[in-house]
Amino acid sequence: MRGLDLDATDAAIVRELQKDGRLAFETLAGRVGLSRAATRLRVRRLLETDAIRVVGVAHPAARDIGALAHLAIDVTGRSTPVAAAIAALPRVTTVSLVAGRFPLVAEVCAADPSTLAQSIAEVRTVPGVRDVSAVFYTDVVKDPYAGPPHPPRIELDGIDARLLELLEHDGRTSFADMAAAVGLSPGAVRGRVLRLMEAAVVRVTALVHPLALGLGRLGGFALRLERGGGDALAEIASWRRISHLTRGLGRADGIGTVTAESLPDLHSTFERLRAVSGVRVTETWVHTDLVKERYEIPVVAR
Repeated sequence: MRGLDLDATDAAIVRELQKDGRLAFETLAGRVGLSRAATRLRVRRLLETDAIRVVGVAHPAARDIGALAHLAIDVTGRSTPVAAAIAALPRVTTVSLVAGRFPLVAEVCAADPSTLAQSIAEVRTVPGVRDVSAVFYTDVVKDPYAGPPHPPRIELDGIDARLLELLEHDGRTSFADMAAAVGLSPGAVRGRVLRLMEAAVVRVTALVHPLALGLGRLGGFALRLERGGGDALAEIASWRRISHLTRGLGRADGIGTVTAESLPDLHSTFERLRAVSGVRVTETWVHTDLVKERYEIPVVAR
């Protein structure tokens, strides 16, 4: 998509949808000071231009995710077909072609560390993979879409799982459409969806495409924490251009994502990282093609 200028009203709409992606148009209109019809048109424009997606974000426990890792992947020959093959693996959530020390980076998830190790071993067997260097996530420092740290305390049945899938595809799917898909009444579906949301099994929120904010460059970094760097990750996480940051175990103590307006802005963020006391930046990379998964960020007002 091309950059889309969001005015103050657009920004207000997105902020409200980030809080509650299923907010009724009438309620949303009252909060942003427009008519219901004008609000509906604005939301439709934002969705049709891919400036935002309104989706359900399930708690990792609801998707049987208890362990995650970042992979830096070296290849023999061309990297594009290798990236496509890795993206086809079910436990690989993101794959990107990058310019940096390694030609590919990916993320993989699993129910537990043992299964995660098996998933990483699967990546190593993909034809064309020369080497895989993993960083196991130990703590999420910044992820604006992460739910509460504790897993939901309700049991999910098959209908709940189907409703989660529908919400993950389109968070504003009507109760009537979901009812038709699962064979229940709209009232029963409404009750189930509200139960899932109240139990923090799923959050329905607006994901904002970086280009909608003029942020057309995505980069990443790995770092080591040295003496005196204990509070460095919290400082780095507070920066506007840092959209994701995790503590890690392996070749890095921290892995992060930078979303910037341009390559010079990306470079300036990397330089700012290098100036943080107690931090040693060991790698940086620039995403050139997102093969699997779409990266969005929640920041609207700048």
